Amino acid sequence: MLNAPYAGFSDAADDFAYGSSHDVSGLRMKVSIFADRPHLRDQMREDAEGAGFRLAQASPIAHLLSGEAMPLGDVVLLDCPVVDGEVLAALSRLDLRAGHTGAALVVSTSVDALDDVFGCLDQSDPQILVNPSRAERLIALGQVMARMPAKRVRELSDEDRMVLLRLTEQVTQIGERLNTLTPGMSGGMSGGMSGAATQATPAQNNAAFRFDGIAKDAAGDRLVNAPRPQMPDPRMVRRIIRQRQMRARFFDGDLFADPAWDMLLDLTAAHVEKAKVSVTSLCIASSVPPTTALRWIGQMTEAGLLKRIEDESDRRRAFITLTDKAADAMAGYFADLGNSANRAV
Repeated sequence: MLNAPYAGFSDAADDFAYGSSHDVSGLRMKVSIFADRPHLRDQMREDAEGAGFRLAQASPIAHLLSGEAMPLGDVVLLDCPVVDGEVLAALSRLDLRAGHTGAALVVSTSVDALDDVFGCLDQSDPQILVNPSRAERLIALGQVMARMPAKRVRELSDEDRMVLLRLTEQVTQIGERLNTLTPGMSGGMSGGMSGAATQATPAQNNAAFRFDGIAKDAAGDRLVNAPRPQMPDPRMVRRIIRQRQMRARFFDGDLFADPAWDMLLDLTAAHVEKAKVSVTSLCIASSVPPTTALRWIGQMTEAGLLKRIEDESDRRRAFITLTDKAADAMAGYFADLGNSANRAV
């Protein structure tokens, strides 16, 4: 029997099963919760226990820095909409511990604090949610339940990652629609998911984050490598971005909810301009809600399209850039377009 927050998903249980909250040994996984807002801490505990987790602890964030380090659960849920030096120290410590133990870390924050939070979390591969609704928190728990047992046995394939991403986006839409029907489920938090996930055929899904599309010579590999194409004029790329953004003046933005291409265009222009792009700036460039953008950034990083670089002047900050392979692919794309690139949208 599903608890109240899960009731809206009961009809789809056979079609979309997150898996079990038990580990490979059959034991229930433990969850640690850290949040300074008591009502939210109680809500997170209710949802975690409703999903089948055992509660290891539910405490304010300051407990992460007080006294001896306490054992962490298999899953750690943390809420920090506002950060200061103490919170950032707690985040860095938690990130190191989660990276060492393999705990799944889910962190919720605000747009204003996103860059600082992102900069502290470089070891644990966390899920980061921005101003999440209760439905989005439930989805994050579902992702953990889907990944954790498999993670202990094998790594997700490219196809698995894409399927998980698409299903997550689609189920999040359901959760947000349920929120509008049951206002009490939102937990009083603003933001949340909007925008439909882009529908894709299986063939498109399989190739979404691959480099198979990089042009190859029809006669096979050459003994002498062709010269690398030059990156496009950033002014032209910025013009394409503006043209793409103009669509929202005439069409519902939900029609263009897949942010990957907008991110690649923005990072391509920044690459040529030698400009640094923060995670917040990239989320804005994606034209989708920040939590959605962060999911795509994570998937594109895993796929080798994007990479994280530390700020040399401030180790607490980090930026996002194209990998060399992605930069070569974008250069090749614009080289093949040639003069028609000015009309590309």
